[in-house]
Amino acid sequence: MSANPDISRRSFLQSSSALTSMSLLRIGAPALMAITQAACSAKEEAAAFITLGAAEAADFAAIAARIMPTTDTPGASEAGVIYFIDRALGAEMHSNLEALRAGLAELNANTRRFSEDDETTQDQRLTEIEDSHLFDSMWTLTMFGFFSMSKYGGNKDQIAWDLIGFEGNHGAWEYPFGYYDAEYAKEQSNDE
Repeated sequence: MSANPDISRRSFLQSSSALTSMSLLRIGAPALMAITQAACSAKEEAAAFITLGAAEAADFAAIAARIMPTTDTPGASEAGVIYFIDRALGAEMHSNLEALRAGLAELNANTRRFSEDDETTQDQRLTEIEDSHLFDSMWTLTMFGFFSMSKYGGNKDQIAWDLIGFEGNHGAWEYPFGYYDAEYAKEQSNDE
């Protein structure tokens, strides 16, 4: 076998490394794809909550679900109230975050995490703290999250608005402006 004098050591190494990397890519492509997908999933899961950790988000979501439970109509879980709470505690209500975390730590201090209990036990535990800052704040956040505009994280697919028959897709300048306008419009249409 004769050596080609036109091939330098540098070009040989470049060609060899390119060939090796192509072979490894073919062999490892499925594994690489799996690792990439796992990293993306982990990022998406970590990015799901901006302010809250996963465990405290689970507890706050469980509290909201007991305040506004799912019955024959959607509740806090279906409305995505926890996402509203997460965003609110990271922005406008950030001054309440530490107090809510302290209240949650106290709620979970002598027993397992709130989210791990069955609904009956959760109801009992909430009854015991219904005069607390934690309960008052969570009740308010749950109601706001349930009935808020979807762009703020809650009221997913406007299910709360559909539930009460509110047509909220018009601007503040459009008729009707409130209950009295709606009633007046009904009266006018009945008179015609």
